[in-house]
Amino acid sequence: MTLLGELYAAGLGVPQNDQKAAEWYAFAAGRGDREAMFALAMFRLGGRAGPKDLGEAARLLAAAAKLGHAAAAYDLGLFYVEGQLFPQDLGRAAELFRTAAAAGSAEAQYALAVLHKEGRGVPQNPAEAARLLERAAVAGIVDAQVEYAIALFNGTGVTKDEARAAIWFRRAAMRGNAVAQNRLARLLSAGRGLTADPVEAVKWHLVAKAGGAGDPFMEDYAQKQTPEVRQNAEKAAQGWLEMLRQSRS
Repeated sequence: MTLLGELYAAGLGVPQNDQKAAEWYAFAAGRGDREAMFALAMFRLGGRAGPKDLGEAARLLAAAAKLGHAAAAYDLGLFYVEGQLFPQDLGRAAELFRTAAAAGSAEAQYALAVLHKEGRGVPQNPAEAARLLERAAVAGIVDAQVEYAIALFNGTGVTKDEARAAIWFRRAAMRGNAVAQNRLARLLSAGRGLTADPVEAVKWHLVAKAGGAGDPFMEDYAQKQTPEVRQNAEKAAQGWLEMLRQSRS
């Protein structure tokens, strides 16, 4: 039943039909299938096959979460963080994030890391925050890669390691994160964690600036470089700058 719902939802082998998809998901959810509960919750959140119904979506997410659905637990936790459908309850959100994180949800690992970092809903715990950030970073959550790199660079909750920090900043920078691009530019300008490289430093500064992460320090650094360095950096940055222009057009 759930698979039939997915086929109708995506139009695979049959004409796309949200109404039929919702009907099959409802049949399966009524028989205890957690995947169908989650899928139907997403329909209710998005207003597919009917009007939006946040209350019904939350009910379905809670049912799926009780059956061990990681994404459902994470999404339900977000409701408690936002405090719109339910009164804000960061402690309850942390419980749900912890359940989802243990089940392998990288998004939940990052969300729980942020709560531990800030001491919201859970005791402030830099070491636990760093541990969760690393797991989420390895799983590919870009914001977690940036936060983990910052923790490594500062030695917050983890042994200080500027070289490893540079690796994670570069990974996030290559994924288009402007903050990481700016931090990488600074490391390259100072030779911290990796070999100093003025051309690469100015290149990443130009890319970060175009992405919204301007930096007066790096702007001054760039202006102090030779014309040749600036020209080579601008040339190296062209591909990135063109991608940014295209993404905005």
